[in-house]
Amino acid sequence: MDGHKGNNVSEWWQGAVVYQIYPRSFCDSNNDGIGDLKGITSRLDYIASLAVDAIWISPFFTSPMHDFGYDVADFRGVDPIFGTLEDFDVLIAKAHGLGLKVIIDQVYSHTSMDCAWFKESRQSKSNDKNDWYVWADAKADGSPPNNWQSVFSGAAWTWDTTRKQYYLHNFLSQQPDLNLHSSAVQEELFRVAKFWLDKGVDGFRLDATNFYMHDPMLRDNPALDNPNGKRPFDFQLQQYNQSHPDIVTFIEKLRSLIDTYPNRFTVAEVGGYKSLEEMALYTKGNKRLNTAYSFVFLEAPDLSAATIKNALEDWDKSAESWPSWTFSNHDRPRAVTRWGTGKDRRSFSKMLNAMLVSLRGTAFLYQGEELGLPQARVPYDRLVDPEAIANWPETLGRDGTRTPHPWDANCDGAGWSSDAWLPVDDAQVKLNVEAQEADIESTLHATRRLLSLRKTLTPLISGTLDFIQANEPLLAYIRAVEDKRILCVINLGNTAQEFQSDLLKNATDVYSENAELTPAGLQFGTYGHIFIKLT
Repeated sequence: MDGHKGNNVSEWWQGAVVYQIYPRSFCDSNNDGIGDLKGITSRLDYIASLAVDAIWISPFFTSPMHDFGYDVADFRGVDPIFGTLEDFDVLIAKAHGLGLKVIIDQVYSHTSMDCAWFKESRQSKSNDKNDWYVWADAKADGSPPNNWQSVFSGAAWTWDTTRKQYYLHNFLSQQPDLNLHSSAVQEELFRVAKFWLDKGVDGFRLDATNFYMHDPMLRDNPALDNPNGKRPFDFQLQQYNQSHPDIVTFIEKLRSLIDTYPNRFTVAEVGGYKSLEEMALYTKGNKRLNTAYSFVFLEAPDLSAATIKNALEDWDKSAESWPSWTFSNHDRPRAVTRWGTGKDRRSFSKMLNAMLVSLRGTAFLYQGEELGLPQARVPYDRLVDPEAIANWPETLGRDGTRTPHPWDANCDGAGWSSDAWLPVDDAQVKLNVEAQEADIESTLHATRRLLSLRKTLTPLISGTLDFIQANEPLLAYIRAVEDKRILCVINLGNTAQEFQSDLLKNATDVYSENAELTPAGLQFGTYGHIFIKLT
C-alpha cells in the first residue's frame, strides 16, 4: 500500500477522536429516567479525562419521539425532556472551556408529522408549503404510487385523508420525507444550519445523507437477484427512492454556507448497497463534506485482519478524502457482542479501542465503548425501538445499544432511577464507571492511557499507514510522519501469537497491553497489542 495517500493533515478533525453521546441514555440530571443536556454538562469533565477531541450529540430537538429524536418537530428547539436552549448554551460553553469541540446531528431527509411544515403542507395542494414534502396520487386501484419499501418494514407510502394523496416516508410513517428538490426547503434547512452554527457548534453529523432526494418520476425499484435480508426493504435495489444525483449540488451549497464559519466539520452518514461509492462522491474535493464514516465495520459479520485491511484499502481505491471509522453506534449492536461473544471481554474491548484509534482517519467512539460494554439484553415487553418491535426476534434491534450509561452500582439503575426509559443489563452494571475508576487494569483506564499517549505520538494522528506482512490473526502496520514511525501490531485472536521482523531492531515499546517486545520478537497473549517506536 502506498502510504495511505500521504499525510496532508491540517484540520483539527483529521485524526481526531470523537465521543458519541446518545442523550437519552448518557446522564439524567433530574431523576426522571431520561438523560438530558444538564446531565451531559455534568459529565463533560469525565469525557475530557478520556483525552478525546470532540463530542457528537445525537438529536435533542423538539420531537414526539416516535424514533427517539430522529423525528424532528422543531429544528431550532430543544425538547423539554432534554432541557432548554439555555442549557445547550451552558453545555457548549463548558465543552469549549475543556477543549472539546461539539458536533450535533442534523436530520434533513425527513421531519416529524408534528412539524409545523408538514401540518401546513398536508392541508391542501395549493398552500405555501404544498411541495415541501413528497406527495403523490394513488394508482387507479387506490394502491401506492410505486413499490418503494420503508427501512423499518412495510410500504414507504402512507395515505393522508386530508390531502387525499400518499406521502413518502423512507423510515417510519410518522417521519414524512422532505422534498429537497424544492429550493424553498433547501433555503429553510440552510437557515436551520446557520442557527446552530451561530450557537457555536463546531460541526454537523448529517443523518441519512443519501436519502436526501428521490427520483421525481417515482420509478419502481428493481428487485435484487439474491436478496440478503429479512425486511421487504432488503429485497430491492435502492435505486430510485434515494441517491439522486442532485444531492451533490445540495451538499455543495451547504458546504459553502458552513465555510463562512471557521474550523467547522461535516461528517456524512451513508449506508446502503453502494455506500462506499456515495461516501467518495459526497466527500470529493474541498467543496463537499469533510468526511463520511463507514458502515463497513458496523455491518461486518466477523472481525479479522483481512476485514480491517480490505476496508482501508477499499476506501483508498475509491475515495480521495479523509476517512472516518467506528465499531459501534446507536443504530448497531455493540462490537463486543457482535464480534467478541464468548471471548475474554476485557482484553477484547481494549484491543478494539487500540485498533480503532490507531487506524488512519477520524475515530468515532460510542459512549460505553471506553468501558467495554456488551449489548444489553432488553426483554420484549421493555422494547421501545420501533425497528426492534417490527422485526422481533430476527434482529437484536437498537434498544440494547441504547440502554443507560452505567455510572455506578447504586440501587439497580447504575446511577439512574429505577424507572429509567430502558433497563440496565446486569452485565453492564458490573462494568460501571465508578468500579472501573477503582480498577487500574480496567478498560476505562486502558482507554484513557491510550488516548493520552496518542496525543504525543504524531504518527497516530496524522501519519500515513502502510500494512506489513503478518499472518492471521495478527494485523501489523506502520504509521509514519517524516522520520517518525510507529509500528502497530495487534492480535485479533484469543490464542498466543508471535511476530518477528527486522523492524524490531533498536525499537522501543511505547504502549502495550498483553504483549511484550523481547529479543526473540513480539510475544502476544489473548488480544494483545503493542505500539513500537521505530528508529
